[in-house]
Amino acid sequence: MRKTNNKKVQNNTVKKKSWLRRVFGWIWRKKWWLILLVALVCGAALLFGGGAKKPSEFAMVKISRGDLRQVVTATGEIQPLNTVSVGSQVSGTIDKLYVDFNTKVKKGDVLLEIEPSVLQASVDEAKASLVSAESQRNYAKAEYQRNKTLYNEGFISRAEMEQSQTTYEQAEQSVNRMQSQYERAVTNLGYATIVSPVDGTVISRKVDEGQTVAASFQTPDLFEIAEDLTKMQIETSVSEADIGMIKDNQTVTFTVDAYPTETFEGFVRQVRLSPTTTSNVVVYTVVIDVDNSDLRLMPGMTAFVTIIISERDNVWKASNSAFLVRSFDGIIADANGATPKTHLAIERDGDIMLVPYSKGLVTATETEIVSDEIEQGDRIVVGKIGMVSSANRNSGNRMGGPMGGPR
Repeated sequence: MRKTNNKKVQNNTVKKKSWLRRVFGWIWRKKWWLILLVALVCGAALLFGGGAKKPSEFAMVKISRGDLRQVVTATGEIQPLNTVSVGSQVSGTIDKLYVDFNTKVKKGDVLLEIEPSVLQASVDEAKASLVSAESQRNYAKAEYQRNKTLYNEGFISRAEMEQSQTTYEQAEQSVNRMQSQYERAVTNLGYATIVSPVDGTVISRKVDEGQTVAASFQTPDLFEIAEDLTKMQIETSVSEADIGMIKDNQTVTFTVDAYPTETFEGFVRQVRLSPTTTSNVVVYTVVIDVDNSDLRLMPGMTAFVTIIISERDNVWKASNSAFLVRSFDGIIADANGATPKTHLAIERDGDIMLVPYSKGLVTATETEIVSDEIEQGDRIVVGKIGMVSSANRNSGNRMGGPMGGPR
């Protein structure tokens, strides 16, 4: 009997375990139903749990803390401080060329020679004319001295003596004229050798050996020599709307396409008073000095210039759109005479309050807020959502939108 009871107990235990195994197996096979059920429960809890925060009825702009920079941007071309154009005062064929692009030269170095045969012939001709004039002068001088003696002794008339004197003086002037022509011919022969007028680097060569140089009407340009490539300048144009903010010695930053990841620095050296008009816009030339000790900047590069007008570090600031409010209608019930020019409507911890302020530095996108009552996390209330004040509506009609009023 005891064995029979033990067997029944064992059979019941086995049946119970088998039933539990089937239940858990079904749950395991149908687990996606459980996932769906859990998702529905969580969704219902979020939807009907009552913990959702009621959205704000006001449009607000965040106040942040950071740096501000007021700048003027422009473009310009990088050029050496002093570039000398070397030309020729005489005509002829280029015989020898001694320099090329990028050649470093010293003052007095020979750059090229013009074939000198024609110029040498002019020197020889002028020399011969000078010698002939000197001979005629010497003869006229001797004749005058003889006639002067004869006149003193009474053998010739005074008119004959004066005639010989005049002939001698004319011969003397002819010698002087021939001397000048000879010196000019020698000088022109010297011009056949073109030398560098300054120390520098040849940045442009416009002629080749065998080319004919014609200097009849104007001096032809042969070379351009940059005097010092370690000091460069940028000539940029600034419109009349911004030129009043540009002063000497202001800091300038600029970039060039050759080094897109680097920023270079310079200083405003000069604001030229001569205006030019481009597309009906009056612009002025601003000259910027640049240090090029490493010689990475090359003449002709386009510089994208940023002239720093003013800077503020670690200040309260907000987008310019936050200051377009014309009144506090619909924002705060009792303004007590406060206006948007002197106060800001601030949202702090769900409450709306008025805070006195003044504008500091104003840039194209942001404005500095000067106030001792601003706290981290404050936001400026610019209006009620779905509602525009009459002042804003009027300014919007004029400027093309409800927030388009002037700053």
